[in-house]
Amino acid sequence: MRRLYFLFPAIAYSFPVQLLLNNFRRNHVLVLCWIVLFAMITGSFGKYLGIPYLFLDPEYLNKVNFTSFFIIGLCVAGFTTAFHITCYINDGHRFSFVGTLSRPFTKFAINNSVIPILFLGAYIYQIIGFQKNNEYTTGMDLAMNLAGLITGYLTMTFIFFIYFWFTNKDIFRYVVCRIDEKIKSNVKVTRASAMKKLDIARKKQVHVLNYIDYNMKIRKVENDHFYDKATILQVFDQNHFNLVVIELLILAIVMVLGLFKDYPAFQLPAASSFMIFLSIFVMLAGAFSYWFGNWSATAALVLFLFLNYLVGEDFFTKRYEAFGLNYQRYPAEYSVHSLRTLNDSANIMADRKRTFSMLENWRNKFPANEKPKLVFLCVSGGGKRAALWTFTALQTADSLTQGKLMENSVLITGASGGLIGASFFRELKLREKAGEPIKPHSDFYRRQISTDNLNPMIFSLLANDLFVGFTRFEYAGNLYLQDRGYTFEQQLNQITGSLMDKPIAAYDTAELSATIPMMILTPTIVNDGRKLYIASRPVSFLNYEIVNFPEYTQQKFSGVDFQRLFAEHGAEKMRFLSALRMCATFPYITPNTTLPTDPPIHIMDAGISDNFGLSDAVRFLYAYKDWIAANTSGVVFVSIRDSPKLGNIAKREGQTIIDAFTQPISSVYNNFENFQDITSDLLIGYSRSWFNNNIERVDIEYEAQDYVPILQKMDSLRKNNARASLSWRLTTREKESIIGNISVEKNRKAIERLKELLNQ
Repeated sequence: MRRLYFLFPAIAYSFPVQLLLNNFRRNHVLVLCWIVLFAMITGSFGKYLGIPYLFLDPEYLNKVNFTSFFIIGLCVAGFTTAFHITCYINDGHRFSFVGTLSRPFTKFAINNSVIPILFLGAYIYQIIGFQKNNEYTTGMDLAMNLAGLITGYLTMTFIFFIYFWFTNKDIFRYVVCRIDEKIKSNVKVTRASAMKKLDIARKKQVHVLNYIDYNMKIRKVENDHFYDKATILQVFDQNHFNLVVIELLILAIVMVLGLFKDYPAFQLPAASSFMIFLSIFVMLAGAFSYWFGNWSATAALVLFLFLNYLVGEDFFTKRYEAFGLNYQRYPAEYSVHSLRTLNDSANIMADRKRTFSMLENWRNKFPANEKPKLVFLCVSGGGKRAALWTFTALQTADSLTQGKLMENSVLITGASGGLIGASFFRELKLREKAGEPIKPHSDFYRRQISTDNLNPMIFSLLANDLFVGFTRFEYAGNLYLQDRGYTFEQQLNQITGSLMDKPIAAYDTAELSATIPMMILTPTIVNDGRKLYIASRPVSFLNYEIVNFPEYTQQKFSGVDFQRLFAEHGAEKMRFLSALRMCATFPYITPNTTLPTDPPIHIMDAGISDNFGLSDAVRFLYAYKDWIAANTSGVVFVSIRDSPKLGNIAKREGQTIIDAFTQPISSVYNNFENFQDITSDLLIGYSRSWFNNNIERVDIEYEAQDYVPILQKMDSLRKNNARASLSWRLTTREKESIIGNISVEKNRKAIERLKELLNQ
């Protein structure tokens, strides 16, 4: 009992414990950063979006190996050092005995490592579990990955150790002090802050009994009283200078990476980009606290409001452009009046007449005495998950129907990743028909479409959009910034073998001849919620219903035709990949595109208005209802969904106060697809009243039934819907789940039903 009596205060008043308590007491921003990191690696935050995969399975040069984990280790150690520096600057004055020790910062960092060590241990544990269960990595490969992480961490730690070893010696008096004195002579706020901390150091010392030394031995604090004023100020000054040096070094590295970001070797893993950003944020927070002391929170709020005002006045607004459009011409008018002009009955009938030739050419592919089924392919959005699922479903269904699926298809609609998968498969079919040595049903292309898109975009967000962003490239005779949108398109272009790197008008001939189905992309206009109809030719006939009400002047057009709106801006030259990017605007990852109108309109994901594309197919059917009814044996809506339509109804369990507070918003978000399903069912059901022929529906759905027990443990958001993550990055397990799901009984029956319909 006597030993316990003396052991408890020895532990409670040890330097590591007091620093830990001090961090929770005063450094809330720093602790919050660690909490976010813990939440990410454990899957407590962002699992549904695939964020933890960036840390647990980092890619570098399209590989997960020693090198990729080595880079992550470097960045984790860099963030840890930033954490130590910031803590030292903020709170070193509360432990003035450190200033009298040899190389004080290094010893401070050793004792301040409780949280970093816990994080590193938890990180390694999560990596092992994830690599074994989701990537099936074991044995030597797993050992090499962990060795890369630890080696990178130790390498960066050693570099900083050497740096602080020398800057803590007497060279400080001759080099650091002189440079820093020049800075401080012009910065009265900094000196005032230092004197304030000096006063705290005299009066409000934290009681410490012992600390851990270099050799990991416990040393007793010999003198627990206030030391010489010059000693304390040297501690503040030197490490403030160190902060500036390291911060400038990080910024310089980021700028260099941004300048050479087009070279794959300079594209760091996405998690390392996030760690670099977090390191800069932590060091800025430390500098802010040092400069403004107790006023730091108020100063930060004032600065934020000021920056917010400047952004609102377009001082820092960054415009993401659609490549191929001419932004130098006078902006097109975007108003109620101009929409009425663009959608007048003459334009609608002219566009409708032009597409008639496509339907006639499609009809001529079949025997004159047989009326074929007309197929609408409607594919849902959902990031990389939807892209791979759509591509897999089209490969399988087209193969099992001996190519009849694509031959009978007239139109492809949808959103986001689904359109990417469908457009890639359509391109492969086009190339095959042109005589190129391409096999659209090959596994090779399925592996291509499943390649990571997220890593380059996250890197571009840090290295280019935030700090550099001034490199340009030329396309269709115009110059554009190499921003995050450019990175997304270049990555998409790379994984699809540059097959779709062409203007949207390049598909016009193949579509009109019915060689391939027509594709209409319908991203959402953020300004008013309308759709932007993008196709290889004008398609304002999707607003055909207004022809029946010419006397009514208050109709609200559902969308506006891209080609007509930007006829003077080279609409037909817009890059097809830019159109796909606009339809796949993933929140916070893929940026909203700004188009040259007055006022400027901003474009977001097509899934906002219709994630499944069924409403657009119904509009097409309505525009040609008489011809289709007379020349076909009916229509088939083939819906390729990356979610089950009739999923389990979530059980309402006990709600917390936060759940009750957020329910009005969360219920809308969680039922977003249900709202759209109900609307689509209503439209198709009502179409039976005006379409005089048969209407059939076939749903091919991804549900991932085999992996529900595993995925349920990963994220509470997916307890009732264990799909792969909604991200541009998939794990090996998720890829296998998606590809394997095409063989489940429900989908086998759906494809068999499709075969029967196409053979009738």
